[in-house]
Amino acid sequence: MSDDAALDLRASDADRDRVAEILRDALAEGRLDMEEFEERLESAYRARTYGELAPLTRDLPAAGAVAPPVPVSFTKVPVESGGWASRIVGGGGSSTSGVAVLSGFERKGRWTVPKRFSCFTFMGGGEIDLREADFADREVEIHCVAVMGGVQVIVEPGVEVVVRGIGVMGGFEHPRDDGPVDPGAPRVVISGFAFWGGVGMARKLPRAERRRLREQRRLEKLERGERRRDES
Repeated sequence: MSDDAALDLRASDADRDRVAEILRDALAEGRLDMEEFEERLESAYRARTYGELAPLTRDLPAAGAVAPPVPVSFTKVPVESGGWASRIVGGGGSSTSGVAVLSGFERKGRWTVPKRFSCFTFMGGGEIDLREADFADREVEIHCVAVMGGVQVIVEPGVEVVVRGIGVMGGFEHPRDDGPVDPGAPRVVISGFAFWGGVGMARKLPRAERRRLREQRRLEKLERGERRRDES
């Protein structure tokens, strides 16, 4: 496909987010002032094609670079190399256990979930956030033992969750039906034992997606204000 033809392709939300991230870096580095940033960001989220996105970063280097600008690539990659497929990475996991005795632990951000992650809490708490994690296998198990303590497991929408834990004067929270499972998404099995404690789970959007939605709502509000001014 020629470069001109590629510029006519429809842009995705992920493409717009990539451009927005470069614009944020440029603002933080002083390459753009606030007015330029807001103008380009608004144009990015309004863009429908690659041809509309490309000029927004053409004069900007990659994040932190001091060399000549590196253009944003809009080359389409096969579906199987992105999305969930790119997050099933194999290996043994970057962390295999967590312990909280009169204290707490957390696993969040960019980490690799092993095939089996074990945790123990005694009069303490733990948070296991899988929203930005990679996975060692298509199915992983989170095994929790909570004694007078608690563990919270957080996944993003579209991930299948199966709860197999047992509670004695405690409990395991079962997931709500929050819509269909994403194709290729991992399966998370939550197992274990809770005594006078609890293991909960929650579905939350990733932070990047929440930022995108906030910016989208802000732009929609600006557009409504502009329409009202034009009509008055």
